[in-house]
Amino acid sequence: MRRLVLNEYLKPMKLKKNIATSETGFIFNPGTGDSFSVNSTGAEILNMIKENKTRQEIFEDIVSRYDIEKSQFERDLDDYISLLTEYNLVD
Repeated sequence: MRRLVLNEYLKPMKLKKNIATSETGFIFNPGTGDSFSVNSTGAEILNMIKENKTRQEIFEDIVSRYDIEKSQFERDLDDYISLLTEYNLVD
């Protein structure tokens, strides 16, 4: 599992330009033909990435609106971002 370094928390995230997404959490990469589905929270995070929010802004927004354990969500968010990176969906 890749851990993010501090400056990555403050860098705006960007979804690659050719990646297609839907409001319901469907993701399509036309370059590879791969498609993915994410749950509603994953779709929310994708929308925030499309708005070029930083990882820290995404974290703060989600934990302010949901009753979740911060340390667990931090790990989950890191894992999710790592998967998006691994599948070449974000810059």
